[in-house]
Amino acid sequence: QGEPVRVLVTGAAGQIAYSLLYSIAKGDVFGKDQPLILVLLDITPMMTVLEGVVMELQDCALPLLREVIPTDKEEVAFKDLDIAILVGSMPRREGMERKDLLKANVKIFKSQGAALDKYAKKTVKVVVVGNPANTNCLIASKSAPSIPKENFSCLTRLDHNRAKSQIALKLGVTANDVKNVIIWGNHSSTQYPDVNHAKVNVKGKEVGVYEAIKDDSWLKGDFILTVQQRGAAVIKARKLSSAMSAAKAICDHVRDIWFGTPAGEFVSMGVISDGNSYGVPEDLLYSFPVVIKDKTWKFVEGLPINDFSREKMDLTAKELAEEKETAVEFLSSA
Repeated sequence: QGEPVRVLVTGAAGQIAYSLLYSIAKGDVFGKDQPLILVLLDITPMMTVLEGVVMELQDCALPLLREVIPTDKEEVAFKDLDIAILVGSMPRREGMERKDLLKANVKIFKSQGAALDKYAKKTVKVVVVGNPANTNCLIASKSAPSIPKENFSCLTRLDHNRAKSQIALKLGVTANDVKNVIIWGNHSSTQYPDVNHAKVNVKGKEVGVYEAIKDDSWLKGDFILTVQQRGAAVIKARKLSSAMSAAKAICDHVRDIWFGTPAGEFVSMGVISDGNSYGVPEDLLYSFPVVIKDKTWKFVEGLPINDFSREKMDLTAKELAEEKETAVEFLSSA
């Protein structure tokens, strides 16, 4: 057992963190023999709740957990980090406009980006979960100029997992039998779940999803809508947003950054669009198919893009460009 990995989770008194912290602390993400220091940041009014979370982590009696540090201070939270999982954000209430959400969050992520820049290791990996995740991530990155842009990613793994799962349910196979779905673009209802390059294992044989499902109108219609609107559907049913599935997706995302993606498989991650070959404008935080090795992601290159996909990919890029413009306006006044 080497040096402990220092992991920050923000919004640590919230419900996603409540599902997430146990998985991290018991070794699901960084491996079963990697000691950990967990740093838990939340706002001052949540500190009592956070104390309860700390007690529970202690009561789990987890062998890997060397230390738990609850705090409401950025200079404590961001110090010497190996990885920062930024879950906390101004939450979206029912009927709230994305623009209102953006304004509140620019403040938060400007401040956290600056704290990363000042206190964290320059090798820190930053994963943004709090919505609007893509734009929050871009703001954090712009506010941390001394940390490579490539070290910032945002979570679209939940959408990726939702897409895999919908295909698996339709075919009566397990989610593990489906690979290489893609989420393009924004973690919003304009995202484009693309299964043109996805494969499914049916009775030991790997076939394309379109070939396996034989229902193009479902794949181009209800399937896409279901994935795009799944978050809203969960809120409607549960009266709370996705927590268990979000936590699982964060674990998947971070574990892949840490250990790499399996051979022959790619995953979806919101990353800086600079240098992509898919015609997505530069300087957007856009979800692409990536492979990861040695803690470094690369775009999956050379996938043919049909007209249907092109239109959907451009639409979500347009939304991200508009969000960025709004956020950058707020940034100058934040």
